Amino acid sequence: MNNLFKKILRKKNINHKHPAHLKKCLSALDLTLLGIGCIIGTGIFVLTGIAAANQAGPAVILSFIVSGFACAFAALAYAELSSSIGGCGSAYGYSYVAFGEFFAWIMGWILLMEYGMSIAAVANGWSGYFNNALTAMDLGLPESLSKAPSLGGLVNLPAMVIILIMMSLLIVGAKQSAKFNAAMVFIKLLTITLFISVAIFNVNPANWHPFMPYGWFSTLPDGKTVGVLAGASLVFFAYVGFDAVSTAAEEAINPQRDLPKGIIGSLAFCTVIYIIVSLLLTGVVPYQELNVSSPVAYALQKIGFQWASAVVATGVIAGLTTVMLVLYYALTRIIFAMSRDGLLPHALSEVNKNTNTPVKVIVFCGLIISLIAGFIPLGTLAEIVNIGTLAAFVIVSLGVIFIRKLHKNNKATFKNKWHPLIPLLGIFSCGALMFFLPHETWRRFLIWVFIGIVFYFTYSIKHSHLNKKPA
Repeated sequence: MNNLFKKILRKKNINHKHPAHLKKCLSALDLTLLGIGCIIGTGIFVLTGIAAANQAGPAVILSFIVSGFACAFAALAYAELSSSIGGCGSAYGYSYVAFGEFFAWIMGWILLMEYGMSIAAVANGWSGYFNNALTAMDLGLPESLSKAPSLGGLVNLPAMVIILIMMSLLIVGAKQSAKFNAAMVFIKLLTITLFISVAIFNVNPANWHPFMPYGWFSTLPDGKTVGVLAGASLVFFAYVGFDAVSTAAEEAINPQRDLPKGIIGSLAFCTVIYIIVSLLLTGVVPYQELNVSSPVAYALQKIGFQWASAVVATGVIAGLTTVMLVLYYALTRIIFAMSRDGLLPHALSEVNKNTNTPVKVIVFCGLIISLIAGFIPLGTLAEIVNIGTLAAFVIVSLGVIFIRKLHKNNKATFKNKWHPLIPLLGIFSCGALMFFLPHETWRRFLIWVFIGIVFYFTYSIKHSHLNKKPA
C-alpha cells in the first residue's frame, strides 16, 4: 500500500527537461492575440444575451465583473506558474510538480473534457451561423446535412468540415496558425467596434430598469438557478481561453517574460470589452428579448441597422473560428504533454520533423472531435466545460501556494506581491462559482472523473516515465 501511495504521489522536478521539444516561435503579441482569439467568441456573441434574459437582466454586467474578478485571481496564479514551471501541459504540468502524478492525471483528464467538449460545442454553433449565411444567399444546406441524427438530420456536415480545416492549419505549424488567428481577431474586433459605435447612440436608459430583476441568487422550483451569481457561473464560459495561453509555453520565444503578459493582457482587454458590450446591449434592447442565438446581431436588427447586423453575423463566424482554433491548439498540447510523460500512448507525443508539430495527436483529435460535432448535439453539456475550467482554476491557485512553499528560491520572472491572498481568493471565488452550477452538471463531471481514475490505474500508472527513472 505504501508503494502505491509513493507511485501516485511521485512528483516531477520543477527543472525537468524533455528530449522532445516544440519550435519556439511565438511572441508576447502572438500569445496575447491567442488569448483574445479564444476568449472573445461564444461568450460575447451568444451568452451575453442568454444570461441577461434568463438569469441576471441588465445586471449581467455585474455577472461579468464577478466572473472577471474570479478569473483575474486565477490568471495571476497561471502567470506565476507558467513563468516558474512552463511546459505545454498547462494546469496538468503545474499539478505534476505541486501535487504529484495522480492529481496531475486527474487535472489533465478534466482538461481533455473541457477542451474537447468546447471545440465540438463551438463547431455546432459555427455550423448554425454558417448555414444561416448560406441560406441568406439561397445556398442553404438541407437539414439532413446540417443537423445531428437526434435532431432529424443525418450529419452536421459544416461542423465536421470546420474542425478538419482547423486540423490542417495546426498541422502546418504554430506560427502559421497564430497568423491566421491574428487576422480573425482583427475581423471580430472590427465587428465589436461597429456594434459599439452604433449602439452607443441608440441607448434607452429605461431598458436598464429594473436593473436586478432576479436579485443576487435564488433557486427556482425546477432546480434552475437565477440571479447575478448564477449569471456569473454561466458567463464564466466567456472567459475560458486565457488559460489556453499557458499551453503555448514551449513555443513561446521568451516564456518567463511573455506568458504572464499574454495571460494577463488578454484577460484584462476582454473583460473591458465584455463590460462595455453587455452594458450597451441591455441598453439598446429590453433584456427579456435577448434570449436569442445571436443577441448582438439581433439588437442591431431591432433598431433598424440591417447592414450592421449582417456584418456582425460575419464577425460571429470569424470569432467562433478563432475560438475553435485556440481550443484545438490547447487540447493537442495538453495531450502531447501527457503522452510525453507516459500517461497516454507514446505515439501521441511524436513531433513531425518537417512541421515541428505533433501531427499524430492533431489528426487523432481532429477525427474524433469532428465525429462528435457531426453526430452528437451537445446542448447543455456546455455547462460541463465551466465546471472543468473552474476545477482547473482552483487547482492552479492551490498549486501556487505549494510551489512557493516547496521551491522558495525559484527564480520565476513573475510573482504576485499579495501572496498567499491572491491564490486564496482564486480558490474561494472559483469554488463558489462551481457551487452555483446545476446538480446535473456535477453528476456528469464526477462520472467523467471516475472514468479517468479507472484509466489511470489500468494504464497510466504502469507506463509513467517516472517508473523508469527519476524526474
